[in-house]
Amino acid sequence: MRFDLANLPTDTATLHQIIAAQAAEGEAREAELAAAKAGLMAKALEVEKLKLQIARLRRMQFGRSSEKIARTIEQLELRLEELEAEEPTPAASDDASAANGGPSSAVEQSSPLDRKKSARRELPAHLPSRDVVHEPSCTCPTCGGAMRKVGEDVTRVLDYIPGHFEVVRHIRPALSCRRCESMVQSPMPSLPIERGLPGAGLLAHILVSKYCDHQPLYRQSGIYAREGVDLDRAIMAAWVGKVTALAAPLVEAAADHVMTAEKLHADDTPVPVLAPGTGKTKTGRLWVYLRDEQPYGGQGPPAVVYRYSPDRRGEHPRAHLAAFHGFLQADGYSGFGPLYETANGQPATVTEVACWAHVRRKFYDIHVTSNAPIAREALQRIGQLFDVERAAMGRPPEQRRFLRQRLARPIMDDLAAFLDASLATISGRNELAKAIRYARSRWTALTRYLGDGTLEISNNAAERAIRPLALGRKNYLFAGSDAGGERAAAVYTLVESAKLNGLDPEAYLREVLGRIADHPINRITELLPWNIGLVSAIRAAA
Repeated sequence: MRFDLANLPTDTATLHQIIAAQAAEGEAREAELAAAKAGLMAKALEVEKLKLQIARLRRMQFGRSSEKIARTIEQLELRLEELEAEEPTPAASDDASAANGGPSSAVEQSSPLDRKKSARRELPAHLPSRDVVHEPSCTCPTCGGAMRKVGEDVTRVLDYIPGHFEVVRHIRPALSCRRCESMVQSPMPSLPIERGLPGAGLLAHILVSKYCDHQPLYRQSGIYAREGVDLDRAIMAAWVGKVTALAAPLVEAAADHVMTAEKLHADDTPVPVLAPGTGKTKTGRLWVYLRDEQPYGGQGPPAVVYRYSPDRRGEHPRAHLAAFHGFLQADGYSGFGPLYETANGQPATVTEVACWAHVRRKFYDIHVTSNAPIAREALQRIGQLFDVERAAMGRPPEQRRFLRQRLARPIMDDLAAFLDASLATISGRNELAKAIRYARSRWTALTRYLGDGTLEISNNAAERAIRPLALGRKNYLFAGSDAGGERAAAVYTLVESAKLNGLDPEAYLREVLGRIADHPINRITELLPWNIGLVSAIRAAA
């Protein structure tokens, strides 16, 4: 609250109100500071507790229970990573210092224009080094006189080129005008993390190793140590947190592109997540929404967006799809149901397309366990529907629709009659009866693809997009916190969309992270996987 000190009110009541308001404001500010301090202290205590637990378990890691202990250690390490990524501690954010054993300084400088020099040890001497010289103009911008070199700044950045580390020395000569003594020096190029140690290549490698190759940060730290590069897990966790925050606008741009599609594939998968303070895990969910027009030769670039939620309540996918209007191909999850229904007199904006792969799977499970003739016959008829799709793959929508109407429609009608007749001959409690009812209750959504050549017979495309997450889940506990799940969803959105567009994910992230710090927010779509190649070609030709 600010006042004009020269024109303060003179009546006592108003002055009392002012004093009371200022006192209340001060108390509120003190309460906020106290809460923030308590939060930081609680986090610091949890970090120390986790470190002690890990150290204790490592000492116990012998004998018959060693495998269980190793699993527990992995879980605690992942929780520690997420804590250190959420809010970097002063020690963790001190990138270059912690990596090289020197005092607090984010980059190594040797500057004639800055007398405050930082006494730090060098990056590992065995690493190859590459110089990038940023030469300023040799003509004085003030008077046009000739310039002479009076010194230079050197900024060392640790980067990763596929297969090896290297040190990039950004050299910026400082020039002085012989005539008017004006000083000129090129600015330091922006780094993905301001005044940070890592280059774009190193950050891209860390992200791809963690989320594509399923190597948690503590394992990466050990791998890099064998190469003579000391990168502490806490430092890398802080980098991951900063980079995912930096890339958030690009993730949302990819999501906007996905949600403007006329049809989407959707699926979800469970994610074990450590529940803070309990020592146990809970089950979160990662949702996938895929746009892919390639099967019918559509012009829209393929892309996929992942979203994390702490549970599987239907409100989450409905919120994710709030801006989507079109066909949604998914399994029979009831949480999608309200999207397909009329509400408040307004027609539904989402149309359900069911998945024949899910129907087939139910009959297949029965066939494997009991070899029931009805299940075997149903599988053969469903297989004929997929045979038609193989012939329709890659054709224009109208040709696909024609083939389906001519070849698949009769098979579908016969299958419906066969299932209805079979249901009348078996017990209603039989698993086979449940499989038939599952199919017949969704028949309209299952047959919708017959009349639209842009739709697919199955939701296998979404299941393929889920597969990388399932592989990561098999290798280690996936997320150490809900925030870690959200970071994973963001990174997967970028790397899997890059793959769909034929790009190497590490090369793509290296390119994006090398530019994004300076890239205008209103042109963020230029960095999407299907645009970035065009932008690179234009820049190279300029």
